[in-house]
Amino acid sequence: MAEAAPRMGLFERYLTLWVGLCIVVGTGLGHFLPDAFASLGRMEVAKVNLPVAALIWLMIIPMLLKVDFGAMREVGKHWRGIGVTLFVNWAVKPFSMALLGWFFLRYVFADWLPPDQVDSYMAGLILLAAAPCTAMVFVWSNLCRGDANFTLSQVALNDAIMVVAFAPLVALLLGLSSITVPWDTLALSVGLYILVPVAVAVLLRRWLLASGGQARLDAVLARLGPVSLVALLATLVLLFGFQGRQIIEQPLIIAILAVPILIQVYFNSGLAYLLNRKLGVAHCVAGPSALIGASNFFELAVATAVALFGVQSGAALATVVGVLIEVPVMLSVVRIVNRSQPWYERRLRAS
Repeated sequence: MAEAAPRMGLFERYLTLWVGLCIVVGTGLGHFLPDAFASLGRMEVAKVNLPVAALIWLMIIPMLLKVDFGAMREVGKHWRGIGVTLFVNWAVKPFSMALLGWFFLRYVFADWLPPDQVDSYMAGLILLAAAPCTAMVFVWSNLCRGDANFTLSQVALNDAIMVVAFAPLVALLLGLSSITVPWDTLALSVGLYILVPVAVAVLLRRWLLASGGQARLDAVLARLGPVSLVALLATLVLLFGFQGRQIIEQPLIIAILAVPILIQVYFNSGLAYLLNRKLGVAHCVAGPSALIGASNFFELAVATAVALFGVQSGAALATVVGVLIEVPVMLSVVRIVNRSQPWYERRLRAS
């Protein structure tokens, strides 16, 4: 029998409502206080925004504290879930995005888009889909009660593949003979979102266990739980605040660009989820596998679009749309994964 899911508190139960409020507040503040958000946006190193990075630490360090790093050696038993995620991330998602972008931007919505920007929009969509998410997936995995060791291992493996596969894959899909990847952005992002939080979590977990045992660790985790969600909402206000003016000034183009992004998120997450179920993978692995399979490393996508095509380009705008819809869309995928758990596990019990 599946383990009963923990009851959600009031804050978690209405998270979608808080997200909606943060979107409205962030967009409004960004529109009416553009100079303040421009100043926050300039606080960056290698195009990685430092205030956002700090908030991401507050989101993922409490989650990484739950990881028993001594059990990482057992993650090999989840090889089917890892294989599914790798297949979706690297063999399906970039190509499905290229196909969807071609269909919607060149045919369905071609009359509503500036013709000289269609190629640039296509490039932005491909850049968005070519790199799996690094940081936010820890939040999604936690919300769907995913296996923390699997999530960390999968993200680390994707980061290693990204170093060698991102540039050739984007060059292939864009039809370029060469592409300049902002390697400093990639390296700094991996360091900020993986290496530093993992190191902090390992040291803090060891200290808590040594000074008070499992009881103290559990007490600290209980207190830090709301911190992660508050940091998530603050991040959302910042991200929408950075783009508040564009959202209000170009709503039609943003809505059009959101269509292929939305479809590819649901398609790839659904594909990963169903493949895991077909292979008999545990739900605590299938959930994060589906979420990692669908999410995007938008920091790298935005930085690469700006480096290749310029800050005012259609490519940069397309990657920004990915930023805007990432959180609300992934929250809906989390909800689907959680609500479908009884259906998912019926096959496991029957096999």
